[in-house]
Amino acid sequence: MEIRYILPKDNLYEISNVYEQSWKYAYKDIIPENYLNSIPSGTWADNINKNGAKNIVILEKDIIIGTLSFSKSRWEKYHDYGEIISIYFLPQYIGKGHGKVLLDMAIKELKSLGFTQILLWVLEENHRARNFYEKYGFIFCGEYKNDDIGGKVLKEMMYEYQINELIL
Repeated sequence: MEIRYILPKDNLYEISNVYEQSWKYAYKDIIPENYLNSIPSGTWADNINKNGAKNIVILEKDIIIGTLSFSKSRWEKYHDYGEIISIYFLPQYIGKGHGKVLLDMAIKELKSLGFTQILLWVLEENHRARNFYEKYGFIFCGEYKNDDIGGKVLKEMMYEYQINELIL
């Protein structure tokens, strides 16, 4: 297993495929099926390196099996926070402990950038992800936002994490 920042040689369509497959698996019964089935190949490829986000990948046998994106918070109200923008895996690698490894690396990187608080948004109906974040130590802060995905209004919840000084 290898964990690293994405490199110029990495195939952004391969990384986009991780997003696509993860969405179709994780958001089944949350986001309308017709929307999920209509996601074209390469949907995220052009956006992976935009907006100052840092991207890390996890590989197994030279295959990208997961990806995580993080940055300074994109929300003015939380301008002094770091943000976990996304974390996605190929479905067959979900629930195998790789998410914690990627999150550990992102938290260490955010700490090295000077952040002590981190936020992320998660769909209210995505109980698997919410359980993962809560087990890690993220706490729902009481803030919601609505998002329209595939013609369905979905509620997103904001979670916060306080970086422990013991994290090196």
